[in-house]
Amino acid sequence: MVTILFAIALVLYLGASGTLAVSFADGRGSAPRAPAALIGFGMAIHAAALIAYTARYAELPLVGLAPSLSTLAFLITAFLFVTSLTETRPVGIVLVPLISILLAVALIIGIAPSGEPIAFGGIWFSFHVLLAFIGYAALSVAFAAGLLYLLQFRELKDKRLGRIFQFLPSLPALDSLGRRALVVGFPALTIALGLGWAWTVRFRGTLAPTNPQVIWGVITWLTFAALFAVRLTGARNVQRRAALANVVGFLIVLVSYLALRLFAAGGQVFL
Repeated sequence: MVTILFAIALVLYLGASGTLAVSFADGRGSAPRAPAALIGFGMAIHAAALIAYTARYAELPLVGLAPSLSTLAFLITAFLFVTSLTETRPVGIVLVPLISILLAVALIIGIAPSGEPIAFGGIWFSFHVLLAFIGYAALSVAFAAGLLYLLQFRELKDKRLGRIFQFLPSLPALDSLGRRALVVGFPALTIALGLGWAWTVRFRGTLAPTNPQVIWGVITWLTFAALFAVRLTGARNVQRRAALANVVGFLIVLVSYLALRLFAAGGQVFL
């Protein structure tokens, strides 16, 4: 039943992605509202799937690669659902495929407990992981806003006021979305790292600087800090620079995760 619910959510997300792609290909003036409904239904089914997972396995879907990816996908969907009610709903053309990929990978792996022991448990662990995922979800939203900002900026610079220009939100709306995502994500990740380190120091007497999760968390935190620094420089075209930084920052975090997962995790539980 749990797998079926996740699969239904994936189908709805794919439907939303297809609807957005078709509307873009048809050259419509803006993103239609139908994808928002599909995203809403998908999010409701996705939430039911996560609840069913918790009830069946008596643990939150926060440990193990597949459960973690499904939870991260849900949080990105929650961000997207909010934007789908505003002018920035076309960011779904980037985020819905990302959500679909995350959930599809989770389904292929098998959304079930990993069975691996973890050293950090309890309610504080849940807060730690959930807040970290909120940070990563917010960075994904900032990435989507930044990518579309760069596309829209190019359209305006080249004076091509065609399909892309008509479909995408305005530059101020995209910049505002990227900024709000950082404002939500950075504090969430900061608190998550603080909780993790406080527990580690208290019970292990060390910051565990060589732990892949710690390394990735620090890389992500520094990336967030750099993204804010770009916005505070006051340089010319700071909004475009910030958009580019959002895209590059997301790629840095993604590549660092893949590298740590492949070469440094050593079989440890790592997202």
